[in-house]
Amino acid sequence: MKRRDFMGTAISATVGAGLAGSAKAQAPEASASQPSGGPLNPLAAELPPSGFDTPLRFDAQVDDCLVVGTIPEDMDGAFYRVGGEFYYPPLFPDDAPLNADGYISMFRIKDGKAAFRGRWVETERFKAQRAAKRQLYGYYRNPFTDDPSVRDPAHPNRRTVANTAPLVHGGKLFATKEDGLPHLIDPNTLETLGPWDFGGGYKSQTFSAHPKLDPVSGDMIAYGYEADGLASDSLWVYRIGADGAVKSEVRTKVPYVSVMHDMALTQKHMLFPFGGYVTSMERLQEGKVHWGWDPSKESYIGVLPRDGGPDDMRWFRGPLRCMMHTFNAHDEGDKIVLYAPFWDGNFFPFFPNVDGSPFRPELARAFVRKITLDLASPDDTWTEEILWDTSIVDLGKVDPRVLSLPTRYLYTSFADPSLPFDSARADPPGRGPPVNCYGRFDLSTGEVQQYFAGDTHALQEVSFVPREGGSEGQGYLVGIASNLAEDRSEMIIADTENLAAGDIARIILPFKLSSQVHGVWASAKELPLT
Repeated sequence: MKRRDFMGTAISATVGAGLAGSAKAQAPEASASQPSGGPLNPLAAELPPSGFDTPLRFDAQVDDCLVVGTIPEDMDGAFYRVGGEFYYPPLFPDDAPLNADGYISMFRIKDGKAAFRGRWVETERFKAQRAAKRQLYGYYRNPFTDDPSVRDPAHPNRRTVANTAPLVHGGKLFATKEDGLPHLIDPNTLETLGPWDFGGGYKSQTFSAHPKLDPVSGDMIAYGYEADGLASDSLWVYRIGADGAVKSEVRTKVPYVSVMHDMALTQKHMLFPFGGYVTSMERLQEGKVHWGWDPSKESYIGVLPRDGGPDDMRWFRGPLRCMMHTFNAHDEGDKIVLYAPFWDGNFFPFFPNVDGSPFRPELARAFVRKITLDLASPDDTWTEEILWDTSIVDLGKVDPRVLSLPTRYLYTSFADPSLPFDSARADPPGRGPPVNCYGRFDLSTGEVQQYFAGDTHALQEVSFVPREGGSEGQGYLVGIASNLAEDRSEMIIADTENLAAGDIARIILPFKLSSQVHGVWASAKELPLT
């Protein structure tokens, strides 16, 4: 598997962006001294791949980008992206690509023009590697496998790469990853200003990549799992006001330690889903990658009232799913309705099954699911309905103006194999069809409206740009299209109410971008943009 295929399907899976590419057989678990299996990270080879797979190892700036079409005049803001590239090859060829160094980029859009900037997120870890001029850090989230010069299992958050998601709140921009604190970023230069603990009020060692922003109150609900140390069962939940100050903290425990990558929010409740992935101090001391998949486990969704305390957390149990991302949730009387693009099973082949069984690619499928939790029922379970039979990428968005409120439209990407794909021109030649569509899924009518990227393009995660003064669903979809024929990246802009018409505009870069995990649009009213 070529690196771009892998990074585009695995790191973009947190991203989830390419089902076929990620579904590779995994090797049995092994210790760090005996790396498991083949090179899941081709960067570990002596020579890196060429073409679209070539690592991006430079900061970049394009002051006036080439634009095809017309950028809407009402777009005044910036599209921020965070993803990962290994600046130095990983120490172990089977390491998770989620361990790659963070890279943040932006498209500043104003007056129909666009400028681009991209920079490495200069974490403590990145600076240490640059100073040593080599890779110092071992397996994903396992400090026991690090070089002795940086090994520090008591403070695992110091090895974060901040490579997962950009966050905008309280007039500030952050780069986040759930294994450490967020890093404050200059919104114009993208300079890394350092880790941020919200004036000392945020005590958890870790900070989720997906806190939720309440459009009604302006509050941010954030949380850290493994909050007080490596492999701990501590979950700490915070309410942070629009002024950036911590307003409340709740410290609670989880049924078992697992990936808690995303949450959901209603006006009355906070939801914390997880399932399948497991870790322990013993596992890490054996030199293994942080997570394994345990097919014997159940999934859980924790429900905590917005004004509740530790004893108010209620855990609902259900069938095993890979519960990585959510769309949205809302209250309906005594019930909570959650929309989520959960996977049928383990999506990550680099997190092997702990029972030694092989990876099952047929379970690496995500669908739009409606999950209903009845708080009035004595049964601690939920009902689940798959709303469309279309297999999707699990990187979904809603209009941020309706987060925590009833929703009509869900947005995500998917592969439509019925549409043309010129495999002869794509890099690498002969590759299979990529993720080529963005979709608007209408919960009211059941209609799916789709945007097609083109016959040589692969799409990364979609983001929503609200049209000022508009109602839900009025705005633009933006995202990065990888031009596999020309080895370059293009930012697309499409009208959310007329996706079938194609692009309004494309912003063309003269080079390719590293794989994005997540992106976000911020208007000039949200950040002090120049």
